[in-house]
Amino acid sequence: MTEIPDLTGRIALVTGASRGIGYHLAKQLAAAGAHVIAVARTVGGLEELDDEIKAAGGSATLVPLDLTDMAGIDRLGGSIHERWGKLDILVANAGVLGVIAPIGHVEAKVFDKVMAVNVTGTWRLIRSLDPLLRLSDAGRAIVMSSGAAHSARAFWAPYAASKAAVEALARSWADETKNSPLRVNIVDPGATRTAMRAQAMPGENPDTLPVPADVAASMLPLASPTLTDTGRIWNVRKGGWTDYRLPE
Repeated sequence: MTEIPDLTGRIALVTGASRGIGYHLAKQLAAAGAHVIAVARTVGGLEELDDEIKAAGGSATLVPLDLTDMAGIDRLGGSIHERWGKLDILVANAGVLGVIAPIGHVEAKVFDKVMAVNVTGTWRLIRSLDPLLRLSDAGRAIVMSSGAAHSARAFWAPYAASKAAVEALARSWADETKNSPLRVNIVDPGATRTAMRAQAMPGENPDTLPVPADVAASMLPLASPTLTDTGRIWNVRKGGWTDYRLPE
């Protein structure tokens, strides 16, 4: 997909928007006309994003929020309803890696945090924002996953398990909403030049990896009001769908 959708007047929420893929996708959504609700823990990164969006003629609302703050996620949904009455686009991008280690060596607090941010935080976002997406004429949800969900490589157990759970949540949500205007899809971004990738692969040459801006550009069409696909996985590296189609 190479389409740059017209998102004029649409409201888009992006988590993990202070850096990496989320940062660049937020910029591109704003450039396409959306008002971006940028959510992240890092205030400095959000302020830098806001400056760039405004310099390009776009608009954003900054929301400093940790996705382990479940009550905060609930309040966010209420605030969006009060201000805009709907949400058109959700990008559930925020996530943490945890550690790369044998499963028996993973500390409980590390495992719990990976699950809290990646799985429970994503579920709480869905729970809070699903009613708002259903109020849109063309709600679009983009849920970030990873090839780790399927490869289940040695030493990646917590992260792989969390992303497998996130995919299951998204696919079930897509099946629930398949007869509505809401479209729910998953993204496998592949190896990307991000801080998380550097943490996971410290010896890797980052110059060999795609940059976040290019990965974000591949994802942007998933926000289009004209998109018909749902319950599928967009594989950025392959530039196409991995078919986990909903049953007929």
